[in-house]
Amino acid sequence: MKPTKLFVLLLAANLLAGCKKTETAAAPPVPQDWLPTQAQPKLPTMKIYLGAETLDAELALTWREEETGMMFRTNIQDSDSMLFVLPQPQQASFWMKNCPESISAAYISPDGVIQEIHHLEKNDTNAVLAATDNIQFVLETSDGWFERHNVNTGAVIRTEKGSLAETFLRK
Repeated sequence: MKPTKLFVLLLAANLLAGCKKTETAAAPPVPQDWLPTQAQPKLPTMKIYLGAETLDAELALTWREEETGMMFRTNIQDSDSMLFVLPQPQQASFWMKNCPESISAAYISPDGVIQEIHHLEKNDTNAVLAATDNIQFVLETSDGWFERHNVNTGAVIRTEKGSLAETFLRK
């Protein structure tokens, strides 16, 4: 048999063997399956300063910590807060799926200035979209915290290490 005929026969046999029905693979998980099912443990904290106010904010630094946020947490106290450090400036969008308590959220630019403050209603699955695409940090607090503590848009947030940019965006 000529080498080319042998090659053609071997190629055909391999193709036919590859056509066998394989065992049914498990369906890939849908995004809903990736959602957290319980509250995450308290995250490491950092002292942040908002004018005369000070908070020990939990730091949501990874995708998973950000995705879980304050989901499933109950009894959120006035001193509870979580700072989300987004990978780049963007039109931030947060929702309240599986969050049994309403919270307040400040959308913050890369230079640490509060651009927007939003009420996030408990268990609301509608995203609260930032008005601009220049949000790199989000600070979640107990509902109404910013109003009770007279912290408004335009306020600058700092840490013990300096500005939010100096603390988190150094390369």
